[in-house]
Amino acid sequence: MSGLLQCRKKLLDIIINNAYFKEKIILSSGKESDYYIDARLVTLSPEGVYLCAKLILDIVKEDDLDAIGGPTLGADPMVGAIGVLSYQEGNPVNTFIIRKAPKAHGKQQQIEGPVLNKGSKIVLIDDVATTGKAFLESLDVLDKMGISVKKAICVVDRREGAKEALAKRGCELISLFDISEIHKK
Repeated sequence: MSGLLQCRKKLLDIIINNAYFKEKIILSSGKESDYYIDARLVTLSPEGVYLCAKLILDIVKEDDLDAIGGPTLGADPMVGAIGVLSYQEGNPVNTFIIRKAPKAHGKQQQIEGPVLNKGSKIVLIDDVATTGKAFLESLDVLDKMGISVKKAICVVDRREGAKEALAKRGCELISLFDISEIHKK
């Protein structure tokens, strides 16, 4: 088994065994679900976040990009791991985090990290995509800056409309896993 396939299998095992819960829960979208994926149990573990970063960097390895980042809190741990791993691999990638609202003090920024300029080429990341709300809000912030995003990557796509919502905005959603891979286990 290739190294990346092995990484993917290990990450799937971590998600299923540590972060997938069959129980009724209300999602951030307001919808009720009979299962929950607590991705922070994956992305805040050393092995889980390393595997996420490794697989995301593989997806973007041919892309000409200026930075990778996404909405806080889902993207935060992965952004740190991507920065470190890309540096260790000799191909450093700048990273950024998008706040829910501009900071009330200091420079009152909504995007933290190296400066992104009009025309910057970026990839958005997040942990779990359901309706795509966090990605869409991030696109709104970036659109105001003149930054267009062609690709977004999530760890798990719940297949509840995120891919279609992003496509309407001209942004492809790529997932490391979709929910059918997790449900079948």
